[in-house]
Amino acid sequence: MPTSVHIPKPLLEALDHRAKVLKISRNRLIVRALERELGGSGGWSDGFFERLRAVDSATASAVDEMSATIRTARRSKEPRQH
Repeated sequence: MPTSVHIPKPLLEALDHRAKVLKISRNRLIVRALERELGGSGGWSDGFFERLRAVDSATASAVDEMSATIRTARRSKEPRQH
C-alpha cells in the first residue's frame, strides 16, 4: 500500500547510502527495518551478555561498562534490566 512519510535529509542520505551498499532498493531497506523493529523483541538474544562476560575478565568489564552506558543513554524507553 503506498504511503508517504517525512524523512529528514541527513537520514534519507544515510538510507540511500546503506541501500546502495546492500544493493537493494530504498523501499526494501525501509521495509526490512520496519519488519525487524515490529516483528521481534528487538532486544538482545537470551544469554547474550552472559556469554560475552564468560570470555574473560576484560571482556566482562567492557560488557558491564557498555551496558551501563546504553542504559543511561536511553531516552525513549525505560532502561532494560539484564
